[in-house]
Amino acid sequence: MKLLETLDWFVIAIYFLLIAGIAAWTMRKKKDSAQEYFLAGKSLGWFVIGASIFASNIGSEHLVGLAGSGATDGVAMAHYELHAWCLLVLAWILVPFYMRSKVFTMPEFLERRFSPTARTVLSAISLVAYVLTKLAVGVYAGGMVFTVLLPEVSFMGLDSFWVGSVLIIILTGIYTVLGGMKAVAYTEAFQTVVLILGSALVTILGLQAIGGWSELKLTVGDEMFNLWKPLVPEGVESTWSPVRETGKMAWYFNDNYPWVGMLFCAPIIGLWYWTTDQYIVQRVLGAPDEKTARRGAIAAAFFKLFPVFIFIIPGIICYALATSGKLPALTAQLIGPDGEIIRESAQQAFPLMVAHVLPVGIRGLVVAGLLAALMSSLAGAFNASSTLFTIDFYSRLRPNVSQKRLVWVGRLATVIMIIIGLLWIPVIRGGKGLYDYLQGVQAYLAPPIAVVFFAGVFHKRLNSKGCLAALYTGFLLGLIRLAVDTPVKLYSDFTYSQGSFLWILNNMFFQYYSLGIFLVSLVVMFIVSYATAAPSYAKIEGLTYGTITDEHRKESKASWSKWEVLASILIIVLIIAAYVYFSG
Repeated sequence: MKLLETLDWFVIAIYFLLIAGIAAWTMRKKKDSAQEYFLAGKSLGWFVIGASIFASNIGSEHLVGLAGSGATDGVAMAHYELHAWCLLVLAWILVPFYMRSKVFTMPEFLERRFSPTARTVLSAISLVAYVLTKLAVGVYAGGMVFTVLLPEVSFMGLDSFWVGSVLIIILTGIYTVLGGMKAVAYTEAFQTVVLILGSALVTILGLQAIGGWSELKLTVGDEMFNLWKPLVPEGVESTWSPVRETGKMAWYFNDNYPWVGMLFCAPIIGLWYWTTDQYIVQRVLGAPDEKTARRGAIAAAFFKLFPVFIFIIPGIICYALATSGKLPALTAQLIGPDGEIIRESAQQAFPLMVAHVLPVGIRGLVVAGLLAALMSSLAGAFNASSTLFTIDFYSRLRPNVSQKRLVWVGRLATVIMIIIGLLWIPVIRGGKGLYDYLQGVQAYLAPPIAVVFFAGVFHKRLNSKGCLAALYTGFLLGLIRLAVDTPVKLYSDFTYSQGSFLWILNNMFFQYYSLGIFLVSLVVMFIVSYATAAPSYAKIEGLTYGTITDEHRKESKASWSKWEVLASILIIVLIIAAYVYFSG
């Protein structure tokens, strides 16, 4: 069966022509200044900012991981997708400080608040994290989509996985290198529309194939639509138990995502990602003023409510179609001899839905949407990485270099990231359990960053020594856990002696370890700060709540109206409604 017909290829070609046209349009203006290249000349509108934030977020972890989790665990992973409230924290709490500081990067903000060393440490950690997470998983997902949708494709001995990975990296890299932040933001805004429309069609036509919403719930059972029951199948005590083998698909989720961890750890990771990570916040920094930046973050919060319905629900529909036998092709690929879903195959749930549920033409549109998500995610990683390297390292080593030279170095840094992405493909493909391993990376790296940003903004007494102590302590604890986890995740036959210290460390729920890092980092920051001299409050004026002036307050108050407040309230109401509906 040919999965893509001539009409599908025509739709995909039109999509790429439009992307090329948008990128070319944004490149008409010369990118001679660093502000123009890295922050789009601070000219982005609120809709472009919101759509660009959403498109950057919706990447491989959604196409591969989120839809796959819907097929295996129902709506349980919706906890992470309902973190739209974190964007409201960005809009109302941190945007005033970021816009007031006039920084290019998040590490640069830490320098203003604490010290140059804090900036260097965060920049280095962020660059490494982008390679290990966003770039790595993006490459993997690009190959996965091509493997499912274009299995017959090959080029010079390379199979569809290699062809897909290479194409995604190179095509995305071209317009990122040439166009900078403006090209990335405007293409992502267009890609958001394509992505939401295409993915919504998968949900709508998938529901038609299964027989409607009521039939879907009847086929898979109420537990698949319960946010909490999969997390607490056996009560509170199950939260503390080690990894178990149950053979029951519905309870598997609890083995990796205990409810206490989801309740306390997930928000820490969410706040780090949505409010302090360069990958996301760079779009907000491209706004001309505080009002536009806030509206962009609120718009992104609205968009963030979509993934539950355009990725998780299609995954559940895929499982329903496979178990009910209504689509034998899905049954053959997803259901094992024991009648349970094959977890490795479930990672292909969304591409399989595209391949087997959608009609010709629409299938091409949705494939374009898939490519849009992958390209947006990688473009964000390329652009954020080049900005961090150029602004936080190169420009500090060469402070008198010309603006044109900075742009050139930024482009060179992006090319290097592209090469790293290409070299990473064998590692991604050869790894065993690598994707699951990557889920824990953010949990180990995020806590100390969240601590220094939020504690630093809310408490003026905390100083640079406390900040560095928290960063060093937190990152060291995270690296220890990563070093312990890596051989177990990458090599299926590797194990520690049961009951040993390393075995206990490896088997502890990663959320609990992450929460421990957060608490230790917070305590260390306060102890060291109060054991040393207070910072100069004049130097951090406007960067903490304790040092903002009456003029700062008036400026922030003038930047919002009742409409921003009402929109934020509506988002909170919608989040609560989703929790109520999916709580059984």
